[in-house]
Amino acid sequence: MTEGTSMWALVLNASWIVQFVLLMLVAASIVSWVFIVQRAIVLRNARRSAVSFEDRFWSGMDLGTLYREVHGDSDPDGGMERIFMAGFREFTRLRGQGVDADAMMDGVQRSMRVAVTREQESLEAHLPFLATVGSTGPYVGLFGTVVGVMNSFRGLAHVQQTTLAAVAPGIAEALVTTAVGLVAAIPAVVAFNRFNARVEQLLTSYETFAEEFSSILHRQVHAQVKKQSPDSHGEG
Repeated sequence: MTEGTSMWALVLNASWIVQFVLLMLVAASIVSWVFIVQRAIVLRNARRSAVSFEDRFWSGMDLGTLYREVHGDSDPDGGMERIFMAGFREFTRLRGQGVDADAMMDGVQRSMRVAVTREQESLEAHLPFLATVGSTGPYVGLFGTVVGVMNSFRGLAHVQQTTLAAVAPGIAEALVTTAVGLVAAIPAVVAFNRFNARVEQLLTSYETFAEEFSSILHRQVHAQVKKQSPDSHGEG
């Protein structure tokens, strides 16, 4: 590759529109990789925290004791912990107000649904950006290519004899934007699909836990109501 047709020379000799397109694609690629690394760490820690908390939850520990431990030493990546805390906090508050069992469970389930929605928003942060880069990157690169090809053919109007040597630099310059667009888009698409699947798995585990926790509280409430009911005591 000669000095005039090196990659850097092609970029420097490109029109300002092509250079602007290349700058946008490079910036998008850098930001995408930052989000890819950040999301990978967040989702890995969230999964690890969920497995750890489930082990503690199903160990037979008293729910009040577990709540105090979690509240005192909260895991920043513990989405399942926050769902548990939201449900148990609402359960304790409504039980202290003497609310009937059905209204109490409705409040608990509503509180946990809100917590799951908040966790979903947190887990899906930056994924739309990756999806946007993955879907638009090739087209932005193609736009730069079209502009470069147009400029190349316009330059031929001022050349007496058209040769491959006269056309090649302009065509190569134009194709650089397509290549950079693909380099930006492919990792973003792969990461988005992978992270989206992992988010769905985490949300499924969160929703399953919320249902199981709700069932446990439901049994406790109705067992307490049955115990306090006058009909549950036999006549002397």
